[in-house]
Amino acid sequence: QARLVESGGGLVQAGDSLRLSCVGSEFTFSDHALGWFRQVTGKEREFVASITSWGVVTSVADPVKDRFVISRDNFKTTMYLDMNSLKPEDTGVYYCARYAGALYNGSPQLWGSGTQVTVSS
Repeated sequence: QARLVESGGGLVQAGDSLRLSCVGSEFTFSDHALGWFRQVTGKEREFVASITSWGVVTSVADPVKDRFVISRDNFKTTMYLDMNSLKPEDTGVYYCARYAGALYNGSPQLWGSGTQVTVSS
């Protein structure tokens, strides 16, 4: 069964960096665009970043555009989110997601269980 597993979350201080990883299994990883989303308790899940199937094109949300970088290594079936200059408002559960095809249009069809990121001030 297709699966996504996130890792790399934790408790950090404002200004620190973190790298999140998302490992995919039981599907052809390079066939699918992927994305990162985050959710704060009591709020809706929000888009963070997305990347096409071979990483040629990416999109990053405006609030994090100058600080976060999305990338992927299809040979390792892993996607990454490098988060720099973290702020307390970046706190939340970060989810990776898989889109139906090579582009990140429509809604993701497969979700990981999430990894918690907490940024203290």
